[in-house]
Amino acid sequence: MPALCVRALRKTYDNRVQALKGVSLNVAPGDFFALLGPNGAGKSTLIGIVSSLVNLSEGSVSIFGTDLATQREAAMRLIGLVPQELNFNMFEKPIDILVNYAGFYGVPRAVALQRAEEELKRAQLWEKANMMSRTLSGGMKRRLMIARAMMTRPRLLILDEPTAGVDIEIRRGMWKTLREINAAGTTIILTTHYLEEAENLCRNLAIIDQGRIVQQGPMKTLLAMLDVEGFLFDIDGVLPAALPQIEGTTVVATDDHTLDLEMPRAMDLNRVFAALGEAGIRVRSMRTKSNRLEELFVRMINQPEAAQTETAA
Repeated sequence: MPALCVRALRKTYDNRVQALKGVSLNVAPGDFFALLGPNGAGKSTLIGIVSSLVNLSEGSVSIFGTDLATQREAAMRLIGLVPQELNFNMFEKPIDILVNYAGFYGVPRAVALQRAEEELKRAQLWEKANMMSRTLSGGMKRRLMIARAMMTRPRLLILDEPTAGVDIEIRRGMWKTLREINAAGTTIILTTHYLEEAENLCRNLAIIDQGRIVQQGPMKTLLAMLDVEGFLFDIDGVLPAALPQIEGTTVVATDDHTLDLEMPRAMDLNRVFAALGEAGIRVRSMRTKSNRLEELFVRMINQPEAAQTETAA
């Protein structure tokens, strides 16, 4: 039974804008799933419908087999939502925010207090439990949103741009928290504009554009569709003015000590090392470029609409 099953979902707003044009997707229980797409693609509308904040025009949604249209209250008890915008009272204490939120869902106060301590400790906010929330940093506020959503012990956690506006160190700390939540059994759906984030965290993904799913499947399978891969080489010494020409590859110096190389996936990397060696260039270390998902994303959303429809079908 899928954690989330969406079938032929359509949404047309009163101004006749079609935000969703027959979207269908399944998210398996326990998955860490990425929903990607440019601004205006339909991500927010899809999340709004699943979380019962937006009414659908056609189609169906079920959460762990619970139909959203006929069993709305039961379905909502299975979901935790972390919206992009901060939407808690900045003049409340974190522990009160969590306990009061749990109370809205019928969690007894004694249980809520115990859960609040657990979630604030996991979010590394226990020492801030009794401070005014407005005094928290941006990253702390984001972690507080996740802690609040977990107070009802949701089976499906939906995160809409959870790391927007936080620096990379805080973002990576939040990744650790989300991995722990997922490893404990909670299914997670993530929307993000940080494609590195999706590639690091998620096992499956769907790309939505112009209200349609243009591609979906396992992360590794979709990344394998790319016929090129990129590497960064750290070089001993200074690069020569004239770089070697290696047939079938693109070699660019990003600075005096770093080479950026793109090559066909089927090409033997030993050819590259041999050519660099003949040119007197010694490679100290290498690493894979982390923009593979970004390249796939750009390719998918730049397909003609007819091709997108065929791919989605």
